Amino acid sequence: MVGGCANDPAPVEQLRLTEQALVQARAMGPEAPAELLQAEDKLRAAQAAMAVEDHREARMLAEQAELDARLAEVRLLNDRRQAQIDDLTRRIERLRQQLGEAR
Repeated sequence: MVGGCANDPAPVEQLRLTEQALVQARAMGPEAPAELLQAEDKLRAAQAAMAVEDHREARMLAEQAELDARLAEVRLLNDRRQAQIDDLTRRIERLRQQLGEAR
């Protein structure tokens, strides 16, 4: 089994993409959804797999980590958009109340 894993090329580019996805997700702000923490854990596991030259495992973990990081970024964006919608809804309701009182 180790011989089969040794034939897999080192996922250097995938690790780079994963690290980039994590940087982008972290840049969204201090709030870290569970997916971001999972991505960080999987990246560390992928790096550990690389250290023992288990390239197949490293690639799978790095791919999963990248997807988790991208999901975290989307969730953060979604949460922000929802907060903006909620704020606008409150403002519209206040305006409606003010217009109703003016009549």
